[in-house]
Amino acid sequence: MKKTSFLAFLLAAGVATSAVAQQAPEKTKVKVKRKNKTEAPAATAETAPAQAAPAATADFARTYAESITQADLRQHLTVLASDAYEGRETGEKGQKMAAEYIANRFKELGLQGPVQGSDNPYLQHFTMVRSTWADGATLKVGGQTYKWLTDFYAAGSTGFAQETAIQPVFAGYGIEQDGYSDYAALGDVKGKDLLVLIGEPQNSKGTALLGKDGQGSKWGQDYRAKLQMATQKGARSVFFVDFNPNSNFEKMAARMTPYISRPSIAFKDAAPGQTRATAFFVSPAVGYKMLGATAPAVTKYTTSVNTAGKPVAGPFKPAKISVKAAKKTEDFTTENVLGYLEGTDKKDEIMVLSAHFDHIGIINGEVHNGADDDGSGTVTVLEMAEAFTKAKAEGRGPRRSVLFLTVTGEEKGLLGSEYYTDHPIFPLEKTMVDLNTDMVGRTDKDHEGKGDYVYVIGSDKLSSQLHQVLLDQNQKYTQMDLDFRFNDPEDPNRFYYRSDHYNFAKHRIPVAFFFNGVHDDYHGPGDEVDKIEFPQMEKRARLVFYTAWDLANRDQRIIVDSNKK
Repeated sequence: MKKTSFLAFLLAAGVATSAVAQQAPEKTKVKVKRKNKTEAPAATAETAPAQAAPAATADFARTYAESITQADLRQHLTVLASDAYEGRETGEKGQKMAAEYIANRFKELGLQGPVQGSDNPYLQHFTMVRSTWADGATLKVGGQTYKWLTDFYAAGSTGFAQETAIQPVFAGYGIEQDGYSDYAALGDVKGKDLLVLIGEPQNSKGTALLGKDGQGSKWGQDYRAKLQMATQKGARSVFFVDFNPNSNFEKMAARMTPYISRPSIAFKDAAPGQTRATAFFVSPAVGYKMLGATAPAVTKYTTSVNTAGKPVAGPFKPAKISVKAAKKTEDFTTENVLGYLEGTDKKDEIMVLSAHFDHIGIINGEVHNGADDDGSGTVTVLEMAEAFTKAKAEGRGPRRSVLFLTVTGEEKGLLGSEYYTDHPIFPLEKTMVDLNTDMVGRTDKDHEGKGDYVYVIGSDKLSSQLHQVLLDQNQKYTQMDLDFRFNDPEDPNRFYYRSDHYNFAKHRIPVAFFFNGVHDDYHGPGDEVDKIEFPQMEKRARLVFYTAWDLANRDQRIIVDSNKK
């Protein structure tokens, strides 16, 4: 799953080093089971009355859900999350190996490859731009030159190719929401460069003014919320400064250096305005110089904001500065993998079962295999594909068509799912739902020692019927603890916006996101297969399948009865 911190933003781009490819285990053909034991045998004159009842009550949802097994999940995950796949970095060798493995499995299962005009009908290729920071970046303030990766660093797909003189506009905390706007007094900031404080205002009790129940808001938790707002306002760049005395910029810069040096990626054909403003991070010493202020003056300003409970005009007159931070770019291709199962009487309606198969590659020589994130979701999709194709082979195929969609570039900003929804193979108006699975193989700290659970996010946002289907299927089959806490609009983690379902939700397609929560190995080299809890993973995968089975076979398409996105 896409990480929200700056560390993860930087982890999201990287170059995988070479490794000897490991051969996937021999692929097995789909074995079509004999008719279910509960189904009536061929009737005779003597047996027909007695055998009719079992046939009428056969539970085929359970029959095919039980084909999703721990053994099969482990078999696929052991391959995809092995060192040979080099952490499946977007556009790199391991990601392409994973795409080939998934495409071959879809073909083996008998799914159709729906991508026309591709060299492989299971692959939806698209072009990206990979960019890295060039050597020689400098920042000059008041005649003093500051060093790259010591006094400042940056993130983003653009930059300043030539030394450029600018005068930043002080934008306070860079926040805008109902009842609080740092932008209201600034006027038009299109094309301008902003200077923004890291963090958020506090109330009289010393807790986040804009948070819920004393918790921090998205503005204090994630600098990218501020960067996104600045981008919406048309800003060219944002200089972030953290004046928190407990922060250690030098230590942070040293820690970030290997990640900042890794590539970032963006769409080749990105329209103007789609690329975020460049984010610069400067040390407190540089920040004071840029503001033309002292530490007491900044403290006085932040205290006045806290006391007023609203934005206060800053007394600062930012200094003129010059900055050079060029980027080197190269084009590359990556791909989503699609498998299509045609439905019966309602085949024009499409259900999407999605997961991302990319991860973050090799960092500092360590392979980040992403067994949970999101190898677990990827193999869940593979197993659901097998269950549905078995059903169809036995004459019980779904009424609606099913698109099994595994996407790339999620760790870079939900790029693969964005590309699909912007270039859909099947019309979005015919797409009734997306069930997205991202991290379903572990247990988070809040659920240690407790029973089976899964977080479900977004099921209540666009369709009350989808939410009810999920509740009903869980009650009937899996009886898991469904944790909906992250549906809270004030959730500072913003998980609803951080996986591939969101690109469907943006188009008013109902979604449900299945998730086990984060753990100590999240986006770390320890996210390995041997830490996956396969019994829990099997149960979560079956819940997704039961929900999908109902949605694929119900008489009426679920309604969209909310405007939430």
